[in-house]
Amino acid sequence: MILTNFEWILKDLRQLIIDSVAGKSKAQAQLYQYLAPKMYGVCLRYSKDETEAEDNLQEGFLKVFEKIGSFRHEGSFEGWVRRIMVNAALERYRKNHLMHPVEDMGVFDGPELNEQIISEMSAKDLMKIINELPPRYRMVFNLYVFEGFNHKEIAEEMKISVGTSKSNLARARAILQDKVVKVFGEIANNYSA
Repeated sequence: MILTNFEWILKDLRQLIIDSVAGKSKAQAQLYQYLAPKMYGVCLRYSKDETEAEDNLQEGFLKVFEKIGSFRHEGSFEGWVRRIMVNAALERYRKNHLMHPVEDMGVFDGPELNEQIISEMSAKDLMKIINELPPRYRMVFNLYVFEGFNHKEIAEEMKISVGTSKSNLARARAILQDKVVKVFGEIANNYSA
């Protein structure tokens, strides 16, 4: 059964959480239906492709339902779930990628991305470019930009140095800048043709 109206879920979210803690599968299914589309977007940012995103989503929800009893109803449930999803993706990343220390090569001091260029691109285009980043750069970029982590937190999560986190972010930004300018040039050429 696909739910089309989630307003009632928002009103009864607390009850659904309580029922999920009690192991009621119907409540768990409703929470999954409500949160999966949003969390899939989070997982996509931390995955190399859709298959890995789906795996991260499933792994994340297994952890959500394992730990749901520890949710204290003090903050946003969605934020709590989001953090579990990010941690699940980071765990998979650490497991699948050898983490060799990289010396800090300095922070990129080039020009900032032109706001007009970004506003001309669709969110889908931007996400495609972000997903083309090398995995380590993509992870640092996503944690810093989308999740609001600072470099110390990123370093702890990814088991790298603060300097490496800064360097990886700078490199990610430089790569993104080059790709955005290239894509924008193609968009401009298509409009003038």
